[in-house]
Amino acid sequence: MRIGELADRTGVSIRSLRYYDKQGLLSPIRSDNGYREYSPLAVEQVQTIQLYLNLGLSTEQIAGFLHCVLKNKEAFCAEVLPVYRQKLTEIEAQIHLLNNIKLNLEERIQSILDERNDIQ
Repeated sequence: MRIGELADRTGVSIRSLRYYDKQGLLSPIRSDNGYREYSPLAVEQVQTIQLYLNLGLSTEQIAGFLHCVLKNKEAFCAEVLPVYRQKLTEIEAQIHLLNNIKLNLEERIQSILDERNDIQ
């Protein structure tokens, strides 16, 4: 199938599919006229890539284990667990930072409200 059909079947833009190809996540065959030709398995491959992107993983991280995951169950790919743990640590740090920002904003709001009440 051509790139337009793959885009239609997966809901992923042609631009993204070209990017996945450039990152080594997809491996289309080039026809004589230079067009990309994808196997029917490319639909599942793109859906798997989208799943991992939605988990917040980078294409570089996905490239490290995609081949394994497409051949085996995720649980049997040793490369996946360290990436998940690293991402979880990053998310926990972001949550901590956001909670601190939230507390600071709440304190500032309360300070402004208290000051207004003192004036009235």
